[in-house]
Amino acid sequence: MSQNIRVLIAKAGLDGHDRGAKVIAAALRDAGMEVIYTGLRKTPEAIVEAALQEDVNAIGISSLSGAHMTIFPKVKNLMKEKGMDDVLLFGGGIVPQEDIVRLKELGIGEIFTPGASTFAIVDYIKSIFRQPA
Repeated sequence: MSQNIRVLIAKAGLDGHDRGAKVIAAALRDAGMEVIYTGLRKTPEAIVEAALQEDVNAIGISSLSGAHMTIFPKVKNLMKEKGMDDVLLFGGGIVPQEDIVRLKELGIGEIFTPGASTFAIVDYIKSIFRQPA
């Protein structure tokens, strides 16, 4: 029997809208993953520290505030500093396509935009960790 995938879902910065993050957290839980939700307005440092403490396989950040080009690279750099090269960083929110391309070039995983299917998100994470959908 394989170990459960542990995912930390975070809301970074001043973004106070967490409905989407909560929907994703519930969908991942329903798919059998262990989910840690950090709550609102976390710093990149707090997100990475929580991920370390919880020994997660993946970090998902919801970004609706327009700060994605600051927050995602900062979290990725902190992860690298802490030796978290085996932890997936992915996200979702209102992110223009050209920024998604730039984020992926920095080593960030998939970025899901509004309207993305929760099934697609679950399938993506499971495919990364080679678990059947």
